[in-house]
Amino acid sequence: MSTKPTRREMLAAVPFALASCTSAPKEPAFSIHENAETLGGQRAITLKRAAAPEGDAPMLLEAEILPGRGFNTWQLRAYLPGKGVTNLFTAPSLGEGAKLMNGGEADFRGNESFKNGGAILAPYANRIRGKFDAKARTIETTAAGKTIKLPANWKGKLPTAEPNAMHGLILDQPTTITRQNADGNGATLEAVWEKAFGDEWPGKVKLQFHASLTTKSFVLKVTAINTGTEPCPIGIGWHPYFNIPSGDRKQAKLKIPANTLALVDNYDNVFPTGVTQPTTGSKFDFRQPRAMGDQFLDDCFLDLMREANDAVTAEIHDPASHYAIRITSASPAVKAYQCYAPPDKAFIVLEPQFNIGDPLNKTLWKDRDTGIVVLAPGHQVVYDATLELAKI
Repeated sequence: MSTKPTRREMLAAVPFALASCTSAPKEPAFSIHENAETLGGQRAITLKRAAAPEGDAPMLLEAEILPGRGFNTWQLRAYLPGKGVTNLFTAPSLGEGAKLMNGGEADFRGNESFKNGGAILAPYANRIRGKFDAKARTIETTAAGKTIKLPANWKGKLPTAEPNAMHGLILDQPTTITRQNADGNGATLEAVWEKAFGDEWPGKVKLQFHASLTTKSFVLKVTAINTGTEPCPIGIGWHPYFNIPSGDRKQAKLKIPANTLALVDNYDNVFPTGVTQPTTGSKFDFRQPRAMGDQFLDDCFLDLMREANDAVTAEIHDPASHYAIRITSASPAVKAYQCYAPPDKAFIVLEPQFNIGDPLNKTLWKDRDTGIVVLAPGHQVVYDATLELAKI
């Protein structure tokens, strides 16, 4: 039999009701924040997940994007069981990064952008050789039947090293943010860059950038659209420095599902020779995860093994941290994975990209498809990379 509450019971319940009505609103599952640090003339932007790290599974938490530096993915952070919040990329703080990216000699044409974090490379990835002009600091070569002069922004350390062009023309370029959205499913940032290349590259292209952080993954997409009136060759890549959280590089495992390796002249120039060899049974056979040991890599892996959905997935395992990261590209235009992995560093640079090294060199590659996509006016091509974490 029910009874009415007494006056004393009713008064006692009032504070609890008021507390419920005045409690702070629940923090959204995902959010987007503009940082105080300015890099390339624009504030860095962080995509953030609000979930409290817990449990025994790794969890993506944050992505730092640099719209003023070609939409560089400067840092990814995750919760790793046993290690807490961990930087997944090798990169200094945003403040330190701003000091490095100052347009000085070391930052010629944005070079500091690809020495850390995850730079986007376009309209070409990797190295391009040509006739060097020391006064102009350029190399001259040919693309799509047009003579071009690229910035000679790189060379090896040896006295005999040859200046070359490396990693594209947008490393120091500002982008225009076109969309920001955060909800219960994720946080998304989009931007655009459009420019006629002049005598540095044939044609005019619009690059549309997309980065999203979700409960399961980080997704990066770049869409290149030919907005000019002539054919425009395009090669796109991404240059992420993946941390080995344990710091133990020898036991870290690498998987690159590739059947072929492009041989290079040496590990100073790192110029392809035009000769390829099968990876099967060699020290470059990483078709299944294999410990790195003391092996040095600065190599381009070709003839990628695609899955049923035509995607390609590479992996880095850190058994000592019980953690792995998977890098998947579904774009059929991704034809190569470049890997830079010095044994004295606790990182592995794993780069899904369209083109192989020195892709414009017809004397070297003859009729081989070097991965450069030639876009007709009005046509487009999409680059994509998806990162997922796993417990091992």
